[in-house]
Amino acid sequence: MTKRLNFLARKNGGIEGLVAVESWLANSFDPKLLELVKLRVSQMNGCAHCLHMHRQDAIKLGEADDRLLLLDAWRESALYTERERAALAWAEALTRISETHAPDAVYEEARKAFSEDELVALSIGVATINGWNRLAIGFRLQHPADRMRAAA
Repeated sequence: MTKRLNFLARKNGGIEGLVAVESWLANSFDPKLLELVKLRVSQMNGCAHCLHMHRQDAIKLGEADDRLLLLDAWRESALYTERERAALAWAEALTRISETHAPDAVYEEARKAFSEDELVALSIGVATINGWNRLAIGFRLQHPADRMRAAA
């Protein structure tokens, strides 16, 4: 995969705005759960760079390897709480919005698990990671292993 443009190196108000949203999110929603959501959305979108970064961030926050390994199959695992399941289902519904149209049943589960402010923050987190995934994939932001191999 050939790198296209290093959008992160650009001085750009749009990128700075996304970074500001990330800063707000860090103070507005459970950081460990947010990393699970970011990782799951990045799995769905196939973003190698974001998968690497959010796995590292989740580990730093104390996330267990088993839970990270089974994240793609969270519905079949008992390792996730009801709150986490509600967040993951909502994240998947929003990520696949053109297919799902955010079903009422998924919304109701999320609404039961989160306050209104938390649900808004979670939804902004899902929107933001989808945006980052699209930028990283579109501009071919390389996974660290690919960069190391190219440098060797």
